[in-house]
Amino acid sequence: MTFGKRVAAVRKQRNLTQKDFGVTLGIVQDVVSKYERDQMVPSIEVAARFAKALNVSLDYLILGDALPPAEGEDAYLQIARRLEKLSPENRDHIIAVIEAFSAKQKIQELFQ
Repeated sequence: MTFGKRVAAVRKQRNLTQKDFGVTLGIVQDVVSKYERDQMVPSIEVAARFAKALNVSLDYLILGDALPPAEGEDAYLQIARRLEKLSPENRDHIIAVIEAFSAKQKIQELFQ
């Protein structure tokens, strides 16, 4: 699936018209349509704006690597869903890093 097809699919999942989505992005409906039909290729900055407006990762829009979050799902829940797909070893490494940052934060709070 292409960038444009993924944008269109998520936009429709969010019950947004091309016009409404364009207003959110500050572009006209015709330009949204051209992106969705892959007649225009976005810059990385434009693609990032699309991802933010649709509440999906840029990886998903460009590569299709991660599933789009369900309606109302925040970025943290999307990351948790992606973690579930990792090997147990990689998951353990990521959890260790998160715990280290959490401990660092607690120590900093104690000394402030």
